[in-house]
Amino acid sequence: MSSEKVRTTVSVIKADIGSVSGHVVVHPDTIAAATRVLAEAKAKGIIVDFYVTNAGDDLELIMTHRKGVDSPEVHEVAWNAFKEASRIAKDLGLYAAGQDLLSEAFSGNVRGLGPGVAEMEFYERPSEPIAVFMADKTEPGAFNLPIFKVFADPFNTAGLVIDPKLHPGFKFEIYDVFEGKSVIMSAPEEMYDILAIIGTPARYIVRRVYRKVDDEIAAVVSVERLSLIAGRYVGKDDPVAVVRAQAGFPAMGEILEAFAFPHLVAGWMRGSHHGPLMPVPQRYAKCTRFDGPPRIVGLGFQVKNSKLIGPVDLFDDPAFDETRRMAQVVADYMRRHGPFMPHRLGPEEMEYTTLPEVLEKLKDRFFKVEGAVKAAKPKVKSELLSDESKE
Repeated sequence: MSSEKVRTTVSVIKADIGSVSGHVVVHPDTIAAATRVLAEAKAKGIIVDFYVTNAGDDLELIMTHRKGVDSPEVHEVAWNAFKEASRIAKDLGLYAAGQDLLSEAFSGNVRGLGPGVAEMEFYERPSEPIAVFMADKTEPGAFNLPIFKVFADPFNTAGLVIDPKLHPGFKFEIYDVFEGKSVIMSAPEEMYDILAIIGTPARYIVRRVYRKVDDEIAAVVSVERLSLIAGRYVGKDDPVAVVRAQAGFPAMGEILEAFAFPHLVAGWMRGSHHGPLMPVPQRYAKCTRFDGPPRIVGLGFQVKNSKLIGPVDLFDDPAFDETRRMAQVVADYMRRHGPFMPHRLGPEEMEYTTLPEVLEKLKDRFFKVEGAVKAAKPKVKSELLSDESKE
């Protein structure tokens, strides 16, 4: 069978099922447990290939198959792998065993049950390189800036200017996690509007990117927000992403270049602080300083007839040493703020911590100040137009 005719699905599904010595690193026995479940699924023909790894305290399942996105069979395999790994974690007394599994029962899809999911389906090209990115101690919106740079910033991606296949641009599906709605916007013509939205990464997340000329999938990001699902803080979301490279998509080097700037993201200690996103090789995928700083691991694969060739540890390169050094400096700077913003997140992101309890305790101790002016609610554009029509 020629590779061009193969319809392949890449599914990356992750969960924090327990870790060693706090929120640090996945235990090898839990990786082995998940590997056994996926190996059995491969023998049964449910999946074609797989790779099990970790990013910090998150167990990562990278699978290829031909059953499409949101396949109940594949998602059940992932769920069973997490449940078995969680069982081992509990036997070992690992910290936060089963943390991301918010339900006891599988209901046909892991979405909404705690794990993060990034999946894409495509016809394989003769050569199909992909990058799988796995973050720890941060939220899905952490991918907004680098994904935008990869697919819309010509200062990052030269191909947007000089490659005829990239020059028409890309379309961004942007997901509102509060409303559960998406909007599709086009770059470069709507670039400023895109930035106006995704600059609020706690709410608006770049979920998928498509090549404009043919609507071919280019990238996908997990968008699950655990606190919104559970209604309480149960750990940071630790997103994953899959990006296709080369031959009509940005080059692998252009994709990685977007991570050469350790931009500030939400997460870090107790999911309540801003810190630099540090690109690291697999061996440094463990967060210890203040449970951080946030990390990003990149693995490169070739996909051929739905099989994985690789991986390549993409950030295991001294060219990223300066980025890591800069991240250390930024981490020092942010840490010196202690419990003050902007190191600590704003009040809208602290609703799942002790802050509401503190405010509740103090509510009867607040008193009115004579002559104080209460802040007016900002008017939206429709209200402003209504006022103008009265004049």
